[in-house]
Amino acid sequence: MNLESVLFSQGFGSRRQCRALIADGRVSVGGATLADPDADVDTNALTFEVDGTAWPYHERAYILLNKPAGYECSRDPQHHLSVFNLLPAQFAARGVQCVGRLDQDTTGLLLLSDDGQFVHAYTSPKRKVPKVYLATTRHPLDDAQLAALREGVLLHGEAKPIAAVAAHARGEHALELTVLEGKYHQVKRMVAAAGNRVEALHRERVGGLALPETLAEGTWQWLDEADLGALRNG
Repeated sequence: MNLESVLFSQGFGSRRQCRALIADGRVSVGGATLADPDADVDTNALTFEVDGTAWPYHERAYILLNKPAGYECSRDPQHHLSVFNLLPAQFAARGVQCVGRLDQDTTGLLLLSDDGQFVHAYTSPKRKVPKVYLATTRHPLDDAQLAALREGVLLHGEAKPIAAVAAHARGEHALELTVLEGKYHQVKRMVAAAGNRVEALHRERVGGLALPETLAEGTWQWLDEADLGALRNG
């Protein structure tokens, strides 16, 4: 692939802008500045630099963000900052989108990708991908609430009850809840229907992929093959 196409595919601007970056000597590969936009580059395990910042080439972007509270999962947020404010501008430029959404006050594991099939696979209700949340509740949890969540609660506007795959207490006010669907405010509505209220909500896992303990809130990382395998196998 020529160097101009590499930069364009990774979201570094229009083709004209990418050619200008190269012509201005702002792009290097293997420590050497390349001034020819038509220079052939091997994309296998490629890392290039723009203005001294390293960027690994990925044909498709699969990333994980540890979402903080106060951010909307939209490029056009209504009341808060967008999660894309936490990411390099190249991701939005190459069409990366959120794989499902978390409420602005919900924290934790958020997947993003520019692979449309991947996004569809992990947002389609037919796929039944389990998602694990930790909810902090206003009132103490009891056996009746946990049983209701496991057996199914009827939400407003729904034709039949929705049951959690699993629900158990980690503490008096700490509920671990596993659900398959991704309906609007689902966890909060389920907990309310069971007789309690969610005060804080954090997503810990999607499929078999857990939020890394080492990933700081508000930061992101690429998903490698092991991560994608864990996600599928979950």
